[in-house]
Amino acid sequence: MPVLDRFLTVMFEKQARAVLMETDNQVFIDVGHTRHPVTKESLPSDKILTLIREIMPVGMHPQLVGDDGRTTFGYVINGNRVDIEFVRKGALLTAELTPAKSATKRKPKTKKKEAPPEPADEESPQPIEITVSDSQAEANLRSLLEQLAQTRSSDLHFHAGSQAFYRKHGELKPLAGSHPLTDSDIEQMVLATIPPERRAEYEQFSSVDYGYEITGVARFRIHALRDLNGVSAIIRVVPHEIQTVDELGLTPQVQKLCYLKDGLILVTGPRGSGKSTTLGAMVDLINRSRTDHILTVEDPIEFVHVNKSCVVTQREVPTHSPSFFSAVRAALREDADVVFISDMQEPAVAEAAIDLAARGHLVLGAMHTTTVVNTVDRLIASVPPDRQAQSRMVLSEVLRGIVCQVLLRKIGGGLVPAREILITTDAVSKLILEGKTFQLPSTLRTQRKTGMQGLNEALIELVEQRAIEPEEAYRRSMHKASMETALEQRGIRISP
Repeated sequence: MPVLDRFLTVMFEKQARAVLMETDNQVFIDVGHTRHPVTKESLPSDKILTLIREIMPVGMHPQLVGDDGRTTFGYVINGNRVDIEFVRKGALLTAELTPAKSATKRKPKTKKKEAPPEPADEESPQPIEITVSDSQAEANLRSLLEQLAQTRSSDLHFHAGSQAFYRKHGELKPLAGSHPLTDSDIEQMVLATIPPERRAEYEQFSSVDYGYEITGVARFRIHALRDLNGVSAIIRVVPHEIQTVDELGLTPQVQKLCYLKDGLILVTGPRGSGKSTTLGAMVDLINRSRTDHILTVEDPIEFVHVNKSCVVTQREVPTHSPSFFSAVRAALREDADVVFISDMQEPAVAEAAIDLAARGHLVLGAMHTTTVVNTVDRLIASVPPDRQAQSRMVLSEVLRGIVCQVLLRKIGGGLVPAREILITTDAVSKLILEGKTFQLPSTLRTQRKTGMQGLNEALIELVEQRAIEPEEAYRRSMHKASMETALEQRGIRISP
């Protein structure tokens, strides 16, 4: 439930004029032209933005980060309509939430003597007992997350009984100056940031994924869990800026996949391999170059895509749909041209995505598989054995391409991707249909003119470009014997 619902409920119960918010001030309810505080603490601008974003239509969210101006929209709670006026003037934000004229209930006429108005000589308005989670724990976390984004680190780790760790350029290091965190320290930070509607999931399953945003800094994907030592949290940075396909070095052949009208395109790889960044760039390319309806199904929403040449609808599981499967099936009724699915691990979701592609949609999806062969085999195995022949036939018709990627430590610092790329040709479709996926690696090596590429070939290119060390290429290779042979043929020996 949005936090503001509690204030609005009180507003209607007390027939108040408005709920009022202003940067670095308490939240007030205006009753009889007397302001009653409903929070003990003052709210900074970022907290006001978070509260407003919870009740604002998703399509209007970009207006919250624009220049000075005024934004108005409507909201309904318990059948009552509310008018919201949000104003930005420099660093000052104000918001006024008032009952819509049509929702204002007229008092019935009565001959009884009206009750006297509230006394105006009170020393101070009496607070109404409502609290907002704006604890010191959240302030401490925000400070750490701002540093994380500014230093271009990718992850922050909290584990009970240990100091905080951060990941940069693929390496996990202790956060300088941090003290061992208690179970209570981490729990407070989680409870201060978790959306109200996700708390039940956290309590029931002892783990939850959710998004958190610091306006003007970055979005963050937070995974909170309970383990042997208590509570842990792993936080991933999702930059506001979406990198382009050119900046990420996606080949022209991969970029061309984004212009197709139907079919299935997959980006796969292990955790932390940059799948979300690559898919975000591909969705952005479609958004800039086509005139279609893009639907995303994510948990949580990471990159926020504003409408460019396309109309974009972003749905979060379980906030906007109870499951990935139900959201993907619903896409059939939502006039979507392009559907992005951030997690296709569940067999039912994979099968629904393939069906969606077969019905004429362009589907982009992410999986945690590590090779092209493993990806194709996993998709076919997502259906019962008696239907796998049919699954191979459908997949051979709808699959357009697979990009499997890993991130490697770059010489001189930073990370660089290596990608195994499959572009579906007639020969590839035939191998999938006949169940000969074991022959796909040789196809990748011999069909480079079509844009295909094996992982070993990509790794060797990076070694020859002096982008990565030979040892790093060997470590990340899936076929180490052939990698060692290929390096030796180039006069490169792996250090023991």
